[in-house]
Amino acid sequence: MEEEPETGNSSRTERKALEKAKILQRERERKVFRLVGRVLKKPEAQRSEEEAAALLLHREAVEELCRRQIRRNVLKRKQEEVFDEVDELKSKVQQLAAAVKQAGHLVVYTGAGISTAASIPDYRGPNGVWTQLQKGRTVSSSDLSKAEPTVTHMSIRTLHKEKLVKHVVSQNCDGLHLRSGLPRQALSELHGNMFIEVCTACSPAREFVRLFDVTERTSLHRHGTGRACRHCGSELRDTIVHFGERGTLEQPLNWKGAAEAAKEADVILCLGSSLKVLKKYACLWSMNRPANKRPKLYIVNLQWTPKDDLAVLKIHGKCDDVMSLLMEELNLQIPKYSRAEDPIFSLATPLRPEEIQSHTREVLAAPDGQEGPSAEERQPSEESSALQGGWFGRGYSKGRRKKKKKAS
Repeated sequence: MEEEPETGNSSRTERKALEKAKILQRERERKVFRLVGRVLKKPEAQRSEEEAAALLLHREAVEELCRRQIRRNVLKRKQEEVFDEVDELKSKVQQLAAAVKQAGHLVVYTGAGISTAASIPDYRGPNGVWTQLQKGRTVSSSDLSKAEPTVTHMSIRTLHKEKLVKHVVSQNCDGLHLRSGLPRQALSELHGNMFIEVCTACSPAREFVRLFDVTERTSLHRHGTGRACRHCGSELRDTIVHFGERGTLEQPLNWKGAAEAAKEADVILCLGSSLKVLKKYACLWSMNRPANKRPKLYIVNLQWTPKDDLAVLKIHGKCDDVMSLLMEELNLQIPKYSRAEDPIFSLATPLRPEEIQSHTREVLAAPDGQEGPSAEERQPSEESSALQGGWFGRGYSKGRRKKKKKAS
């Protein structure tokens, strides 16, 4: 009597053979791509007959490599910074000034590009945080206590005071809009504020404005600051919204104010934002309206943005340069930032004695004539000096590495 074949072993052998065949096929394809790639790098006149024949034989590989090169060139062009000529820049700013004067409800969207003049790195510029991380370079945590509102921040504050700007929607976490004197009801900080920690156990959530960066211990999906609410004892958390997170705090995010402002807007001015994140927030762009009834869009950025084709005007210039020219066209003075008028000092809640050593970040120096933090509060503790974090840099990297490991 004949023995029945072992179907289990047979199917396992077939699977292994199939997997081996796929591996060999991929290796052959890699060799072809390497060969074709080397040939394509040579000028046509320098190619041998064998190399020309190889290109004819592997036309699909040639076409795929050409497509990849086109994509790389497009990406490279999008990352390049472009500057308008002086006369062109002035002409464009005149057009922007006319739009600002005529606007019934102007809303300003701001990104990291408005804070580079305050020595705060942007994200997608040539030396930006994301750019450096993509190149495999490390980005250390930054203490931004010495940063002050820029010409752009102070110009926006003045435009709001003159009732030319109704609302500001910011992606920045540096708190410089608030420190410029812009009223909080006119500001939406969609990604949080590094000077604010909150107690979400209290109802409504209770805010504590500090004179230092509260994000030292925090990162992606890790928001506890290590301090406790003095009212209920629950752990305080930062307000930062990292990539991959959804912001749920009412303040300082103020999504309600941002959505209402966008709904009323007839002109939107985007300053220093790549718009790669903002474009995903449909409520900010009135996309439910017919194209001819949407807000007129003006963009100030040195690099390409995904909204360029929809803009009435794209200005390639540094934000401070553009805003200086704009304020000149509008006959408005740009006030200098004054630490004595910085509202953060009146809004701040001082630390309790037992909290003095809870951070190592430098504390904002109080204006002359005002009582500042004690010497103890200024001194970082040895115990916590090794802690690193922040709303970009190492805090971001930790969360990013953790997420990658989990996915693998």
